[in-house]
Amino acid sequence: QVQLVESGGDLVQAGGSLRLSCAATGNIFSINGMGWYRQAPGKQRELVAAITNSGNIDYADSVKGRFTLSGDNAKNTVYVQMNSLKPEDTAVYYCHTTVLGFDYWGQGTQVTVSS
Repeated sequence: QVQLVESGGDLVQAGGSLRLSCAATGNIFSINGMGWYRQAPGKQRELVAAITNSGNIDYADSVKGRFTLSGDNAKNTVYVQMNSLKPEDTAVYYCHTTVLGFDYWGQGTQVTVSS
């Protein structure tokens, strides 16, 4: 079992910045990568950014150059720094990992970008 706890969501004006954090606890030694997804109202959940155990990072095209994923192994925490936020970034952001083939999700944190 793995627990993922997100924080950092907020209301921000367009052009602003936020940093989301995701702390993993539990059976962290079996974690296979971590990442962030988001889901806007009426839309499917989509990948924002993800990092593999080997350190490779993938970004959605819509966030490249604006979002930066990073991690702190000592804290078992992954971050996403979000700059130049746009109203279309408004969504619930979820942390995700896979352990032994099972998907684990955080509870989600709301990011709202006002125009």
